[in-house]
Amino acid sequence: MRNAAILGYGAVPVGIYQRVKDGCDPPLEHELAVKVALDAARMAGIDKTDVNGVVVAHPGDHTKQGYFHTFLTAYLGLTSNSTVVQVLGNGMTAGLAFDEAIRLVRTGESDCVLVIAAHFESGTATADHLDYSIRLTGDVDFQSIFGAVPISWYAMAARRYMHEHNVSRAQIAEIAVKNRRQACLNPLAQFRTPITLEEVLSQRMIVEPLGLLEVPGRADGAAALVVTSEDFARSSGKPHVLVRSRGYFHEGEHQIADRHVDMTAYKSIQVASAAALDQAALTLDDISVFQIYAPCTIVEVAATESLGLFPRGKGWAAAADGRSAFDGTRPVNTSGGHLSRGHPPEATPLYDVVEACLQVLGRAGKRQVAGAEIGMTVSELGNYNAAIVHLLEGRP
Repeated sequence: MRNAAILGYGAVPVGIYQRVKDGCDPPLEHELAVKVALDAARMAGIDKTDVNGVVVAHPGDHTKQGYFHTFLTAYLGLTSNSTVVQVLGNGMTAGLAFDEAIRLVRTGESDCVLVIAAHFESGTATADHLDYSIRLTGDVDFQSIFGAVPISWYAMAARRYMHEHNVSRAQIAEIAVKNRRQACLNPLAQFRTPITLEEVLSQRMIVEPLGLLEVPGRADGAAALVVTSEDFARSSGKPHVLVRSRGYFHEGEHQIADRHVDMTAYKSIQVASAAALDQAALTLDDISVFQIYAPCTIVEVAATESLGLFPRGKGWAAAADGRSAFDGTRPVNTSGGHLSRGHPPEATPLYDVVEACLQVLGRAGKRQVAGAEIGMTVSELGNYNAAIVHLLEGRP
């Protein structure tokens, strides 16, 4: 097995792109996808003849263009003797696309793979979006008929966590304030205006106990990576990011289990992260920065506790006292996370990889983690019934 590396990356600022401006039609997903792909290729110093694999994250069922992966490959003028494939896995979609590119390189099937993710949430009516998401996350024979949207599942976890650990909504809401401070320093972030805890708590409820600023807004975005073999990256003479290891685990459950499980102890992230650390012969103390898939405040709390960064019942305090800030001892979601950097779901994990690359290459500007060398990215499937973890090391 060969080592894989990230030689180039590109991303557009997260935002709402499906709005008519100055009388012009809004861009389509493939137009942003092409832009980030070209940005990543320019950074990597490659041309079309270098690419022999294309992995595309599924852009969502409401995307107008079908067979998005083959269309996009043709639109870019690429050919492939390895694979052109589209990957789908709920919130893990772009993480799985990245993982597939790593596999293609490690097995020797490809030397240079283009990974692309583009997702527009604003291009569909709210009712249609809700219907789609309800059927994604629930069991259609039992759960979906009650209309539980994805945020409902996280809200139930928040209520359970508050009950078990005697923690208030205000304490958990510190996550939103911390992440917004970091997003203010990120040019890719959707929301860059500072907020206070009082502002967070004063917003209208979305699903109790989670209010407007404790859940992600709808967002559009696109990101791309050029994944190559380590030898290819080294021969380029350019800074790159080495993929040290990966870990994956699926619990065999979908949302509420048919057996007793702890709603706020994510077994998937425990097992997947342990596998990645063991494979790389590292410990949590060796990791400089953590980019964690966390659509809501409660998810960052529970995920960091499950990872072992903070004790059970105490993860919320790390945001309040600065430990999980970019200049703290355990920097988490330095990009601003899903709440402020933004969350175009099928593309989000690639944004987290881009942030990890920026950090371990020393390119994160004012939110730079001092001395960052190794980053961990975590993406999830559904309500943390599965997790995929990658460890990335900077080679400036």
